[in-house]
Amino acid sequence: MSEEYKTPKSRATASFIEKKSEFIGNIAPVKSEEEATAFIEEIRKQHRKATHNCYAYILRENNTGRHSDDGEPSGTAGAPMFEVLKKEGLSDVCCVVTRYFGGILLGASGLVRAYGNGAKIAVDAAEIKVVKTARRLVLKLDYSLYGRIGALLSRYDARIQNEDFGADVKITLCIYEKSAGEFKEKLIDLCFGRIAIEDLGTEEFDFGK
Repeated sequence: MSEEYKTPKSRATASFIEKKSEFIGNIAPVKSEEEATAFIEEIRKQHRKATHNCYAYILRENNTGRHSDDGEPSGTAGAPMFEVLKKEGLSDVCCVVTRYFGGILLGASGLVRAYGNGAKIAVDAAEIKVVKTARRLVLKLDYSLYGRIGALLSRYDARIQNEDFGADVKITLCIYEKSAGEFKEKLIDLCFGRIAIEDLGTEEFDFGK
């Protein structure tokens, strides 16, 4: 799996009207096919009277990607939605575009544009986060060294989770996994070796967009 990926921070929805048909795009972060299926079924239940509930999802798990036209002509709904998700660089994401038919046929090209747009406005409505593999570290150092490390923390985009000012300064932080080794070496040099670094291992961490 990639050490970095983009995904919606939370669910989002957006809608538009195209030739009297209403299209409603819903998007959500998901971690598995079970979560994707549950989200799709939830939207279907919300829109039982809709003409179509088409979907697309992309998962990091087993590099899985699936889409469905849900009764629309083949290739006119799920596929263009899937392409939008790919173009936006999203993973662990599921999008459902619901259509309430308004009585006017859109044609194949019109459907492709409409469903692609339904996915795009849902993506645009969502807050996107960048998730990276991070390493959580606990630093323990003397007060006299505390002022020396601020610039280094900023340079390596270290995200402080907690600071404890007791007998010594204790800082818990997350840093991008790829930078962790070099970061620790720089810290030791900067503090003349007078710093204790406890490595708590790796985790997924939201570093923002």
